[in-house]
Amino acid sequence: MDEADEELERSGPQHSGPLLSKSASSSPSPFRVRDFTLFWAAGAVDGLGTCASSLFLPLILLGAGYPAGLAGLVASVALVSGLVVSPVAGVHADRRSRKPMMYVAALTAAGAMGSVFVAVALGHVVLVHVLAAAVVEQAAAAVYGAAASGTIRRLVPPEGYPRAIGYLQARDQAVQIVGPTLGGVLFQLARWVPLLADAVSFLLVAALTKAIRTDLTPASPAPPASPAPPAPPDRTDPPPSFVRDLAEGLRFVGAESFLRFVVVWTAGINALLGALYFNAVFASHARGASPSSIGLVLTLAGVGGLLGALAAPWLVRRLPAARIVTGASWAMVPTAAGLAFASRTWAYGLLLGGVSLIVPSVVVVLQTRALLVTPDRLLARMGTVLGTAGQAVAVLAPVTAGVLVAAYGGRAVALGCAGAFAALALYATARAGLVTGTGTGEAE
Repeated sequence: MDEADEELERSGPQHSGPLLSKSASSSPSPFRVRDFTLFWAAGAVDGLGTCASSLFLPLILLGAGYPAGLAGLVASVALVSGLVVSPVAGVHADRRSRKPMMYVAALTAAGAMGSVFVAVALGHVVLVHVLAAAVVEQAAAAVYGAAASGTIRRLVPPEGYPRAIGYLQARDQAVQIVGPTLGGVLFQLARWVPLLADAVSFLLVAALTKAIRTDLTPASPAPPASPAPPAPPDRTDPPPSFVRDLAEGLRFVGAESFLRFVVVWTAGINALLGALYFNAVFASHARGASPSSIGLVLTLAGVGGLLGALAAPWLVRRLPAARIVTGASWAMVPTAAGLAFASRTWAYGLLLGGVSLIVPSVVVVLQTRALLVTPDRLLARMGTVLGTAGQAVAVLAPVTAGVLVAAYGGRAVALGCAGAFAALALYATARAGLVTGTGTGEAE
């Protein structure tokens, strides 16, 4: 365990106040750290390659003569496979060196998408093969993500966490803006080109990960202050148990009142943002908007997220953490209500872009503090628990929004979301003390 981790283990949440305010302002740019730059670049390449292929994989199946229902089923099953694998990967990422897991996962995904590229290039598209490759790719992505959960702690000093997390968010938002356009350009060249780009991107990710010199092995628990009495000769330590390790991660998140808050807030925001976005898409389509106009909604939302991520470290240095969380939560209420009365597609895009502008600062605050309160040996499991909770509800957003819009109309759904945002803001206000470590206790 390095000195920064030992200090975090000893003092835990007491660091959160300074790190989220004064000391963060004097921290150097994370890009001055070679390995962080490699890690950031690997994520950018991975995201661009995935966007270039995943959005057009259903089109490839449709072009091969498969019905839309089966094409959609492939995408859904692949997403679910990632959710299933994520907790398993989190347990293993807390047991062994994380860098080899990231490297092997990238190579596995490259092989899966490379096989689809060959099949499409040869004109032999088989549904079962595409489904298997998509499942393998999503599973590999889940493994990579779990192993990467504790990377920031190893690559950046504690005072640099807010800036590093903000830059990672900005990277992901930029990828969401550029990726679909890049994929469209590549798809116009030939159907197999986006798949080749995805396979090559995973190879680049493997190379960039391999080049990271920092030891990413999870730290062992600190030894007790006084030596423990020797165990009886006839007793041995129990072998590692997946169920026990997984339960330990779940118990840790459940025992930490701050992490419970993060689970509720993140799951609620993901569900409501997903519902608002698809509500805007369905409502625009019902009004006769063109596909390009509907695409404007995604673009404006992405631009808002990018600007918000770039501004997040600046805001975190200047505003108290609790004020950021509560203020952003309440600011989403009128924005959601505005969607109920918007009548133009560009208005939907601007309002959703406004929400996307707000969220990144909260994410920086919550992720930074989550890093500080979590022991290094539990980082991967903590990350997968929080991520799975958020993604699981997001998967249901399209179906839920479609059913509600059909039953009650877009205005009623938007107003309902505004009410749900208000409830979430009340919850955030009541639990604001947890963000700065002054709540009712870190473990209840």
